[in-house]
Amino acid sequence: MVGVNLFMVAVGPRVGTAKRGKARSMTTKLEAKIKSQVADVDLIQRRRGQIVTAAVELFSQQGFYLTTMQDVARKAGVSIGLIYQYVHDKDDVLLLALLSVLESYKREIPAALAGVTDPLARCWIAVDAYCRVVDARRDATVLAYRSTKSLPKPRREIIQNAEIETNEFIAACLRECVRQGLFRDVDIDLATYHFVTFAHSWALKYWRMRELCTLDRYIEQGLDLLLTALLTPKGRRHYQKMLADRKNGVAPWPAPASRREPKSA
Repeated sequence: MVGVNLFMVAVGPRVGTAKRGKARSMTTKLEAKIKSQVADVDLIQRRRGQIVTAAVELFSQQGFYLTTMQDVARKAGVSIGLIYQYVHDKDDVLLLALLSVLESYKREIPAALAGVTDPLARCWIAVDAYCRVVDARRDATVLAYRSTKSLPKPRREIIQNAEIETNEFIAACLRECVRQGLFRDVDIDLATYHFVTFAHSWALKYWRMRELCTLDRYIEQGLDLLLTALLTPKGRRHYQKMLADRKNGVAPWPAPASRREPKSA
């Protein structure tokens, strides 16, 4: 058997309980080793992606416990024997599915923030990118809420630590807004989870949200609600200018013609 270090989860800096904007920092490294009989890393990633896509659909439709590895193999269009060349058991498949969503945050949020220096714009763009990953991975997002508890404790802790790591993308933006006097002094951990749960709610309540609004409108109204609750007087002035720049397509915002306009609910 070949041990493949498919996911190296580096957590940090982790934000503890904060007083006056100063936080306790902690760095932890976790490594998830999922054994494979195949040594070709590119092939492992392709096959596991194929397996995970099938598994997420099945886990979402009929539940983790009722889904068998035979079901996953059939849905993925591969043999059961081939699946066991890439994973050891169904827990491996669930872990890979949940980590794949977190890996999407780690890839998409920094890409969206590249070249953006304005702290308030960075905060908006980070949450916007998070919401769009949730929209693209709705089934997997709901699966994370429903089935993380099905994993053994050590693997639940891998997911939890990876979540804390991805939350730091948003926490860092909030922290910088506080530092620059745009936001009032708040508990960054709690504020971060308000934004995170807002993003997740698009998937969790999609059955209703899709009838009420577009994703663009959901993001715009939600961010306006959450951000204005944090703004200082200086921040409010900055926010109004940012909204005007966004409307007019001033960098880093796209030109109005290329931006999707939200429809009325």
